[in-house]
Amino acid sequence: MQEASFNGLLKAIFWILAIYYIVKFLARLFLPVLAKKMVEKASEQFQQQQQQYQNQQQSPVDTTIKSDKPREKNKVGEYIDYEEIN
Repeated sequence: MQEASFNGLLKAIFWILAIYYIVKFLARLFLPVLAKKMVEKASEQFQQQQQQYQNQQQSPVDTTIKSDKPREKNKVGEYIDYEEIN
């Protein structure tokens, strides 16, 4: 069975700090580039959606329905008269 030593503890702390600063350095290098690409992609998608919306507004489809009789509102079913029986 191994016992923990002071040297082992120092090595572990050193590696943890080294990895932390390496990740921090790499994040400073690459995160701005990734964020810029994400913003550009979102901007392109927004422009595409705007173009599609404008195309739909320029050529509307005629969807009017002509009817001889007016529409009935909230017709649930047939109305039946009834009498109460005691």
